[in-house]
Amino acid sequence: MVPGMKKSHLSVGVDVPWVTSWTAEAITGVAPCASVGALALCQQEAAGFGKPEYSKNHLLRQRLSVQRMLCPMCGEPTQTGDRWTQVARRTWAGSLRRDANGMALPREIEDARVVIDAGSIAPLHKACSDLSLQHCPHLKADPNVNVQPFPELWLVTPLLIPATNETGGEPLPAVAFLQLVGVTERLDADWRRKRAAQPKARAA
Repeated sequence: MVPGMKKSHLSVGVDVPWVTSWTAEAITGVAPCASVGALALCQQEAAGFGKPEYSKNHLLRQRLSVQRMLCPMCGEPTQTGDRWTQVARRTWAGSLRRDANGMALPREIEDARVVIDAGSIAPLHKACSDLSLQHCPHLKADPNVNVQPFPELWLVTPLLIPATNETGGEPLPAVAFLQLVGVTERLDADWRRKRAAQPKARAA
């Protein structure tokens, strides 16, 4: 039981994605977290109590979903051949390095390499993806939904935030979410061919 919070009639992993945060799950601050083996932003765990916050992922469950390839919808492990993304996009590795967060990709992934930017969303089972597309209003309204198989190779990078040091020293880096980048030669070649075939915009 959670004081002041009723248990919802909605079922976690069926009616509400497993990774979704609930109003009973307050953020508790920065502390060492076994999910990343370092300082991380932490949150209470009380899924199913209060109301679901569909636009917010629970901090720990998000990190576990990426680390362990757990389906964000049902929370169960996904397997090779049954991992699907809904809103991941292809981009250049160099673009991810230069964006606001400065994603720390390994040096062997050159800037010109095409990668699959899944952001903070781990792949889903195909059945779970279909279910969420049927019922989730956010996905129904998203024009960028593009269900596609997730690559067999991937990279995980942390999204770091500065954590205030109570002793007054320099802020320490803490992990908020984990970010996921897919890598696959076959999709690289396909995407490059499609890009090359697109008409080039004329200069104004």
